[in-house]
Amino acid sequence: MEQRKKIILIIDDDPDIRSAIRVMLEQAGFVVGEAANGEEGLKAVERIKPDAVVIDLMMENVDSGSQVAMKLKDQKYPGAMYMLSSAGDAVRYNIDARELGLAGIFQKPVDPKVLISTLKAKLGVE
Repeated sequence: MEQRKKIILIIDDDPDIRSAIRVMLEQAGFVVGEAANGEEGLKAVERIKPDAVVIDLMMENVDSGSQVAMKLKDQKYPGAMYMLSSAGDAVRYNIDARELGLAGIFQKPVDPKVLISTLKAKLGVE
């Protein structure tokens, strides 16, 4: 029996970043949804029910990515959430990933091998 393709939602205000990550994920066999801001992202989660969400930390306002993560956690979102950050190691020290319900933090620019292997391992994809 063939496994259903896993759906990943990318929430990032930069269309170039969304496009680059979309290409990486689709080449790895994932189905990809996109949202350009936090509000759109929350609606997309309801609509497409992704298996994982990759949320940019710095969107329309400085900390909106963590606000989206908190809302999803409060709504008992069952999938894996990852933060996407260009802020460097400071993020690891200033954000409690467990408190936000995050499975991890990806550093921009995203390393395709790390992104794909992490998502495949978390979602049980071969």
